[in-house]
Amino acid sequence: MTQDGVIVGLDIGTTMVKVVVAQNNGGRFNVIATGSAAGAGLKRGVIVDINKTAEAIKQAISQASKKANVSIEEVVVGLPANQISIQKVSGLVSIENQNKQITGQDVVNVTTQALNTLSLAEQTPVEFLPSQFIVDGFDGIKDPTDMIGVRLEVQGLVYLAPNKVVDGIKTAVKKAGLSIAAMDLAPMALAPAFLSDAEQNFGAILIDLAGGQSTASVIHDHKVKYMTVDYEGGLSVSKDISTVLSISKDEAEAVKVKYGSADSKQASAEQIFYVDAVGRTEKKPVDEKYLASIMEARFDQIFDRLDQQLDNVGADDLPGGYIITGGSAATPGLLSKAQEHFGQNVQVARPNQIGLRHPSFARALAFASFEAFQSDLQKMIKAVLMGKQIEQAPEAENYYQADKDDAVIQTTEEDDFYIDEKEPKEGFFKRMKTSLTSLFAETNDED
Repeated sequence: MTQDGVIVGLDIGTTMVKVVVAQNNGGRFNVIATGSAAGAGLKRGVIVDINKTAEAIKQAISQASKKANVSIEEVVVGLPANQISIQKVSGLVSIENQNKQITGQDVVNVTTQALNTLSLAEQTPVEFLPSQFIVDGFDGIKDPTDMIGVRLEVQGLVYLAPNKVVDGIKTAVKKAGLSIAAMDLAPMALAPAFLSDAEQNFGAILIDLAGGQSTASVIHDHKVKYMTVDYEGGLSVSKDISTVLSISKDEAEAVKVKYGSADSKQASAEQIFYVDAVGRTEKKPVDEKYLASIMEARFDQIFDRLDQQLDNVGADDLPGGYIITGGSAATPGLLSKAQEHFGQNVQVARPNQIGLRHPSFARALAFASFEAFQSDLQKMIKAVLMGKQIEQAPEAENYYQADKDDAVIQTTEEDDFYIDEKEPKEGFFKRMKTSLTSLFAETNDED
């Protein structure tokens, strides 16, 4: 955060860096400027060219700073879902102050104690979501501050990112002349920005279609319960167009934006445009339906793979359906194509801030808004996490690209409503309803 309530969200993507400058005055959150720059220097969520990434950050920040007429020195930066692991942790401390009133420091102490139970070989804790606090045996407490007790416990989920991902981002931001106010996991920040409270509570699938990859996240009980990353996105579509039509990558990107569609049924074979194909002296005619068929094939592949992974864990029947965002979500015909794969309960989410409607700014906007509306409890936990990230700082700056071509899958078993990979055929929502029925039955017996 900078002066006067200004918060800057920084999204370092595979192909672009996006910046959103917003102002939070008394709970009123307004976007005042944006910035963007090409050439982010990432591959599969890992920065492989620090200098290139730092330069792109500088350009995007400079652009946004001039538009907003503010000096930007601090940013809220996002972390991709790549190779994230999720673990359940718990902590316990005694309340040592004389009147036994639980303070913010006690919350910090119990959070620190919970995180200290982790084995952090090559990983850094980037998010911690308490499931509950327990005061002297009384459970189900969301915020124990100011309660009276002698023993404080916490149970929750911690999200761990590979050091190479975290360290690369921190180094690039520092090299761009900026400091980091907070680091936010992308699906966790996107969920409250683009899902309703009911969708986050009862369950929904958030699909982020970015340039270099596509991420599907299961959101339930206001937590990210599952993530799968497919290393194809808008850039793959552009490469397909370039290869099939024998045109440059820049021209492929241009025709994709101007004439493209993700659904060939919505395109016309009578609409013709011309491209500069390699090996031809005259421009090559191409019809929009043919272009759409090229794009459609790649989107089909991406959606097929995401759908398979979600189906494998029974996460295909959540009441909130599918919410799609990210730069590729703006592609004409994308909604109908997604509905072919996931059913009719699909919607495309776009930023609704004045002057900011394009989905490509979704993550940068989400990082800023996520930080703007943090509770005091969340701020205390975030401070502990930032301290842990400093402890995990590397002695040497060695960065490598992601190891494998396969998608990285991580899941968690948390509370009663978890996704169990051993039972892929039974739907997640069905198991959730069974658990709720049991819960209500127990409550009635007690009454």
